[in-house]
Amino acid sequence: MEQLAGKVAVISGASKGMGRHFTRALTGAGMQVAALARPSPQLDSMSAEFGPAVLPIACDVADPDQVNAAIAQAAAQLGRIDVLVNNAAVFEPFAFDQGSDAVIRRHIDINLTGLCWLTRAAIPQLKASQGQVVNITSESVRMPFPMLALYAATKAAVETLSEGLRAELRDDGVRISVLRSGSVSGGSGGEGWSDAAKAAFYQKIVQTGHAAMSGSPASPESMAEALLAILALPRDVSVDLVELRAAQAGVPEGARAIPQ
Repeated sequence: MEQLAGKVAVISGASKGMGRHFTRALTGAGMQVAALARPSPQLDSMSAEFGPAVLPIACDVADPDQVNAAIAQAAAQLGRIDVLVNNAAVFEPFAFDQGSDAVIRRHIDINLTGLCWLTRAAIPQLKASQGQVVNITSESVRMPFPMLALYAATKAAVETLSEGLRAELRDDGVRISVLRSGSVSGGSGGEGWSDAAKAAFYQKIVQTGHAAMSGSPASPESMAEALLAILALPRDVSVDLVELRAAQAGVPEGARAIPQ
């Protein structure tokens, strides 16, 4: 991955889960990373783990002022921005008729509006570097999971936005790619779920067949390798969409205790 050495990436949701694996893969390829995430011990620990290759920046992507400040800081301290990885997202299972105002707004504010703020702020830097955006979406776009309908809708909106921006920014040399991810092991998305929500969700997706469709989770390292492969392609080609799904039959980790 010599072609990536010295480049600068901004990754949202970088402090844990898949975002941290992305950070590890990109720094391993010689890139510098501005790691954006909400304040947490995990964000604080990134300097110790990655050293000067990573610039941790506390940022809530739902706040456009914080986003603008974070992009300005990343460009000023790292000198340029070549890559934006829109990874930050929330997903929380709920029966839609019981969804609170807060949970509905949180999905839209982080998964869609936050991505818009970050992309808008980064575009001038990406035009200057003729850089690339990779938006992380989900296999649920193609087969929305019950109790995650709003999550799937936000990811579908991201894919539509990506298609439009791809045409809009093509003359500027900015490439827009979508990495549509299947089930990945060791994620952090379910950390805040209640036991009742977990039980209801996994029981429902076993019943509907979505658990078997999802398969046995892939490793986060494999998903990070896919991101590297997208970024390392020659500039005369652009990846519109890559969908990586679990290759092995099975069910997600939380569904294994549910009778099949």
